[in-house]
Amino acid sequence: MGPVLLALGLAALAWLLVIGDLIRRHRPVWHWYLIGYPVTACRVVFTWRKVAQLNDLAVSKRPPRGLLGDLVIKGDPLRPVAPRISFPRATRMGLTVLVRLHAGQTPATFLKAADAFVHAWKVHAVRVTSPERGLVLLTATATDPLQRPGLATAPTELLSALIGVLESGGAWVMNLRLVPHWLIVGATRSGKSTLLTRLITQLAPQPVALVGIDCKGGMELGLFADRLSALATCRREAVAVLSALVADMQDRMSACRSAGVRSIWELPDKLRPVPVVVIVDEIAELFLSDGTRESKAEAEQCSTLLLRLAQLGAALGLHLIVAGQRVGSDLGPGVTALRAQLGGRICHRVNDPGTAEMTLGDLNKDAVAVAQSITAEERGVAVCTGPDGGWSRARSHLTPTEEAVSTARKYAATTPELPGLDRALEVLEGDDK
Repeated sequence: MGPVLLALGLAALAWLLVIGDLIRRHRPVWHWYLIGYPVTACRVVFTWRKVAQLNDLAVSKRPPRGLLGDLVIKGDPLRPVAPRISFPRATRMGLTVLVRLHAGQTPATFLKAADAFVHAWKVHAVRVTSPERGLVLLTATATDPLQRPGLATAPTELLSALIGVLESGGAWVMNLRLVPHWLIVGATRSGKSTLLTRLITQLAPQPVALVGIDCKGGMELGLFADRLSALATCRREAVAVLSALVADMQDRMSACRSAGVRSIWELPDKLRPVPVVVIVDEIAELFLSDGTRESKAEAEQCSTLLLRLAQLGAALGLHLIVAGQRVGSDLGPGVTALRAQLGGRICHRVNDPGTAEMTLGDLNKDAVAVAQSITAEERGVAVCTGPDGGWSRARSHLTPTEEAVSTARKYAATTPELPGLDRALEVLEGDDK
């Protein structure tokens, strides 16, 4: 019977291993709750004191001392005391631990120890935040959800686009009603164009006007011309389009003032003008100048018009999506002023630290460091801000160009007409002739 029982036990163990591997591959959340979380929670509890000591997070308790003449009599040796932690609480694909700081401690020391937590607990990443004074929240992520981003779902809403997946596993949504203007940066082949393609594909079925400004001759946005209400392919055309949009913005102001409301969203449906999303690809082409008077004048016009749209357009249904490989103060003072009006920020891998600093530095220094750590292999991965003011790593879904072009053609008949933009481009064509 002994060999038989041993064989049955080994067979049962093999089956458990096989089933466990299947669950891990096809139901990773189940695997995490059943196996991953209990094991990781035990690691956190049993390694906490040691990790705290090795990373200078523990505070030495001063022993009692006494004086006997000229001699100092010491009591027990120094005993390091680690900060108190809560029991690890499970999340969808990770866990959280709340740490109560010793008097005089700051979250900065825990930020430096983040890598030590990752190795000690055998997790993918540990985020360190401070929800309130005296407390630090450690958020551990078991695996990288950005390696294989699934098609997360999000509620359909006007001016809302499902872009991809967040590091937490949730849906990455760009909601222009909540955050009206966005700045997107990224080096060549970092995923910036993929994100813009996804955004246009998501907005194409909606009753919104899409206006493209692509001063690279329309190489990128020209693919979706069927669904664009207007497309500027050079800076002269960009000035004409932006000028027409500012004129349209003033008409919307007049309509709101006449109706006694503060935004177009308070107008009746019959009177409400169509929302407009302006997508600018490669912002540097609008601001760079070759030194001639005409070039400088066009660059200044673009700067002024974009800034006016960003400052006043949110309540009037005019939204800006500004993208570029590099964004820096060397492009001119107008770029810094425009950046301040673009509340949404997305930073892919960039070639220079200045661009990451320009994009995220005024919001969170930690986000800048994370953005600079994105590798060339992580195409589509970016650091993005949320409507709550926080930040997260995220990855956009890959939408094939053929699918995006097909979607643009499918909804070409629903493209809203913007007569002011059409007239501006017609006048410009007439002047060229």
